[in-house]
Amino acid sequence: MIELGTQPLSLLDVVAVARHGEGVSLSHEARQRMAGSRAVVTAVLEAEHPVYGVNTGFGVLKDRRIPPEQVRELQVNLLRSHQAGVGPLAPREVARAMLLLRAAALARGFSGCRAEIVTHLLALLERDVTPLVPEQGSVGASGDLAPLAHLAAVLVGEGEAWLGDRRMPAAMALRGAGLQPLTLEAKEGLALINGTQFSTAIAVLACVDAMRLWESAVAAATLSVEVLLGSLQPAREEVQALRPYRGAVETARRMRAYAEGSALVASHAECGEMQDAYSLRCVPQVLGASWDALNHVASQLEVEVNSVNDNPLVFGDSKEVISAGLFHAQPVALAADYLKIAVAEIGSIGERRIDRLTDGRVSRLPAALTEAAGLESGYMMAQYTAAALVSENKSLAHPASVDSIPTGAGQEDHVSMAPIAARHARRVVDNVARVVALELLCNCRALEFRRPLTAGMGSEWVYGAVRRIAPAPPGDRPLSESCEAVAQWVTSAEPQRLAEEVLSP
Repeated sequence: MIELGTQPLSLLDVVAVARHGEGVSLSHEARQRMAGSRAVVTAVLEAEHPVYGVNTGFGVLKDRRIPPEQVRELQVNLLRSHQAGVGPLAPREVARAMLLLRAAALARGFSGCRAEIVTHLLALLERDVTPLVPEQGSVGASGDLAPLAHLAAVLVGEGEAWLGDRRMPAAMALRGAGLQPLTLEAKEGLALINGTQFSTAIAVLACVDAMRLWESAVAAATLSVEVLLGSLQPAREEVQALRPYRGAVETARRMRAYAEGSALVASHAECGEMQDAYSLRCVPQVLGASWDALNHVASQLEVEVNSVNDNPLVFGDSKEVISAGLFHAQPVALAADYLKIAVAEIGSIGERRIDRLTDGRVSRLPAALTEAAGLESGYMMAQYTAAALVSENKSLAHPASVDSIPTGAGQEDHVSMAPIAARHARRVVDNVARVVALELLCNCRALEFRRPLTAGMGSEWVYGAVRRIAPAPPGDRPLSESCEAVAQWVTSAEPQRLAEEVLSP
């Protein structure tokens, strides 16, 4: 059980709630902080001082005063008007992550809303009520307004939701889950939609998958080096110590561990070859740089998931209400752009190794990894598919964060485009997972052609894991199903567990 308000959230906490139904509760300390912040809003209403978001309009309408008797209506109108999302629906895991992250931000106690808002968000998670959230419509500043409005509407019984795996009107989903619609008080509608949770949810899930993918990519690269009779000398510890980027050092350490005891490596120790192609020789440098980037992205997102990104901010201790810009998602946008560039490079170098594996002129393996070249095409199309995915990533990797289109009649004159960066990062991760899967399928087939020689013990474990998912019967077979199955393994927790076993003394 995760308790909001006592310990920081980790990225794996977000995954546990979004994908695996981990329970979440609200701590007593958080309730107290929220009560102190709410008291400030109540005092503002009683004094009838104009305060943005409490008794005024929003955005360009910030100077319009709202009378006390219409403050509740203002909150519902805000949610209705801001449900402007379009396009495909976000996956349910993204909406669940949004529920958790918005609850966590409000639980910090600087948004001026009641604890009931958070407990209702958590009740949606517990009862498996998942709001339908369109993916397009947010520019990532003033918060992810449209996606969060679709999310928050379900609390008041409007919009649509899934109850379990059934789609229905939100009011029906709430009834089916034994929940009642919530009546929003002053400031609470704005508090629910002014945040980065849509962008952050997508980026967090993509980042965790990318870190798992990286482990798989190192394993795939090592096995490719072995079956292509490449050299492990570039991965030697004393070599990497001369340019000790942490990622390069970690990549090389894993490569040595996977290939330890490799009969393939030993078989050509005196071959006289001078140097391998960069896709074999520079694995520590390329995948290592991606490792460093992924760790930076993770550290940025950990800050975000434990932050307040509301506006205005309500300070219970000093009784102040302060307008600021914590909702601006530029930190998330830059992190997501960095993430997709780092992951795209994993796929780029992997495709080059697939090309070598399937080109009999350089691999000294059967052409296209088939025993009946001509009659059968073997794994020839693996390189075509990988090339298509890598080429698509080149377009997706263009940084969204360098763009800005002013909104709100010029009041919101610089925006982050973080949702676009995050959505593109998600697609890049999915594409590269398939490239890594195709490389694993190719180098496992290549290993079978190298028998009776064996790869390193760790590489043999990788081979066994892949073959349990995708056996290799003789003759031509469709690659699509095997690729998708192995790609799911690539972004699961299994490659990290396998790496821990390989690296253990």
